[in-house]
Amino acid sequence: MLLEGISRNHFVIIGRAGIDFFTDPGVRAEDAERVGVGLGGSAANIAAGICKLGGKAALVTRVSDDSIGSYCIRQLEKYGVETTHVRPVGGEYRNSLAFYETVSGGHRNVIYRNGAADFQMDENDVSAVDYASFGALITAGTVFAAEPSRSASFMAFERAKTSSLPIIFDVDYRPYSWPSAEIASDILSRAAALSDMIVGNDVEFGFMAGDYDKGLEKARELARTSAQLVIYKMGEEGAITITRDEEFKTGVYPVTALKPVGAGDSFMSGLLTSIANGFSLEDSVLHGSACASIVVSKPGCASAMPDPSELEEFLSSHPGPTSA
Repeated sequence: MLLEGISRNHFVIIGRAGIDFFTDPGVRAEDAERVGVGLGGSAANIAAGICKLGGKAALVTRVSDDSIGSYCIRQLEKYGVETTHVRPVGGEYRNSLAFYETVSGGHRNVIYRNGAADFQMDENDVSAVDYASFGALITAGTVFAAEPSRSASFMAFERAKTSSLPIIFDVDYRPYSWPSAEIASDILSRAAALSDMIVGNDVEFGFMAGDYDKGLEKARELARTSAQLVIYKMGEEGAITITRDEEFKTGVYPVTALKPVGAGDSFMSGLLTSIANGFSLEDSVLHGSACASIVVSKPGCASAMPDPSELEEFLSSHPGPTSA
């Protein structure tokens, strides 16, 4: 069911859209005299990345009923993301805002999430989605950090399963979004147990396991018991891909990084669209790694996501990934 759903290359994505401000390459925040602006938020970035690579994606979220919310919707539309289910919310709720430095060493990223508009996504929002028209549902862990978004996201899981959609879960643990680590561990573990595909890094799996030294063991357990595919990311050391039938390690494509943000979102979009386009699982993971390297080597997040020609050029010109 998982690979069949992905092969449709049409995804419904539950999560946030925000606005990013970022410095020029090499400029620290305190020295900035101007900043770039772009679409941000993990779910929005994944959606934009999928569309830029030739897939289709629809976002389900709430945005603030102001100029920043309008900006997010316009940017989503520019990238080809379906915005039927991106709804404004009034009052004091605001879109998330990130301000980060386009530097690699000592990188600083400040996230403003007070009164986040996307946390106001409710069960009416997810009930309005025609899940059968999509191939798979994607979400990231932040949607579960607060109500009513948490209950709405679990309802979306139920609706997706009823429509035989596989669930793809990016753990994406952001401590600042959660009331406590204990609640986060419990809720993220619950979401992971319901998912068909799980992507996370070594720290995130260790967090769910309750012991950072047991993250890989947790990833293997999920692949044995509930998920069809688990990808355990290890930063510069590459990734371990785990299914019920095999396990293999892949390397990364070394580049001169300008900043660390956006890599995980680009990895997901490259991985999924490559699977949809008929590449082997190993090649698809490597394409995801290549997309991550492309994004960290350029300013911005959604704007830095590659299109097919950029990805092909990178793969053909790069000496290749590190050995696994």
